[in-house]
Amino acid sequence: MKLGSLKEGGRDGTLVVVARDLTRAVRADGIAPTLQRALDDWQQAAPRLNALAEALEAGPVEGEFALDMQALAAPLPRAYEFVDGSAYLPHVERVRRARGAQVPESFYVDPLMYQATSAGFYGPRDPVLVGSEDYGIDLEAEVVVVTDDVPMGVDPARAAAHIQLVGLVNDVSLRNLIPDELAKGFGFLQSKPRSALSPVLVTPDELGAAWQGNKVHLPMLTHINGQWFGAPEAGVDMQFDFAQLVVHAAKTRPLAAGTLIGSGTVANQDTAKGASCFAEKRTVETLEHGKPLTPFMRFGDVVRIEMLDHDGRSVFGAIEQRIQQAPAG
Repeated sequence: MKLGSLKEGGRDGTLVVVARDLTRAVRADGIAPTLQRALDDWQQAAPRLNALAEALEAGPVEGEFALDMQALAAPLPRAYEFVDGSAYLPHVERVRRARGAQVPESFYVDPLMYQATSAGFYGPRDPVLVGSEDYGIDLEAEVVVVTDDVPMGVDPARAAAHIQLVGLVNDVSLRNLIPDELAKGFGFLQSKPRSALSPVLVTPDELGAAWQGNKVHLPMLTHINGQWFGAPEAGVDMQFDFAQLVVHAAKTRPLAAGTLIGSGTVANQDTAKGASCFAEKRTVETLEHGKPLTPFMRFGDVVRIEMLDHDGRSVFGAIEQRIQQAPAG
């Protein structure tokens, strides 16, 4: 099934079940008013939501309506926790090389992960608000999973069963702020503002054969201002699968239902498949030409991120956002 949230009903939106072709939806507030409430009682809510999804596919159902992407908030407008990994070795190698840093040996056996911003997510058509172009505005196209309640120290063999939903995230990064922040030895803060989620999150079974080994085996397609930017394969060159990322995140603490875990920027060793962020593209240009040729994003630029299945149909809907200057505080 595919689930989304309307921009109505309060800060956490109103839960809707969305048709597989992303053209129709029906409110699910009779089952759970919000997606977070559904995740809080997932074992009871999921079968009822799935039954509604099946009825919508057979359709029409009472109360269904044409889906307007502009009306959608992020599926989880705010979450208790968002931890973001960096599971693609090519991305880590290139971005660290760009700032003169080495890949730690531990990366090959222990995932990199940081605590990201979860208090609010942009909807799929909301503008990205940034104070200055001088910050080095970048996108990061990633896969994200959402868990139910995960016990501390979860067994690796059981971790995959806690992955309930899958989607996309644009993990916005302000590259020119990162070096000084990391030099303090205390992690990201100002350099990692709000991110955006795809229009819908889907259950893993919705992906069919594209969900294997706890990875999504589809290209991550990104366009900038209508121009192709990259389509690396998300199932290739991923050092740690999502079950391993869940285990890492839950090593010393339980994870609350509704926790998001990001894959990190999707990247392949094959640079012909393009990039999922500007930092990586600029690093490749530096290696090939001695300097970066592509600037970071500017106000007015539009980023589009989506995944298409093997029949060319959008799986999660597209994140499509314009970069805008934030109003004065």
